[in-house]
Amino acid sequence: MNDSFQKHSSSWVSFSYISFGSAAFMLALGLYMMPLDLWGKGYLAMGILMLVQTTVNITKTLRDNAESEKLIRKVEDARTEKLLVKFNRNDED
Repeated sequence: MNDSFQKHSSSWVSFSYISFGSAAFMLALGLYMMPLDLWGKGYLAMGILMLVQTTVNITKTLRDNAESEKLIRKVEDARTEKLLVKFNRNDED
């Protein structure tokens, strides 16, 4: 089982933060410049914030599920290996 994990480079992390920041800035600027009253802009802003929040939540949930599956597989592999070792010892006797 290969458990190697490659960490993201600092350039990629910086790019991700800059991309998110620039997208948020452009969206805020567009919302500010939009010819709507304050109520309409507020409604759109709440929708945008909820969309970002749910995107983060679903991403975290999917990642947590994948990590728990990985842990369950490790435990199952360890149990299987333990049974095989025990079986081989009994087979040699």
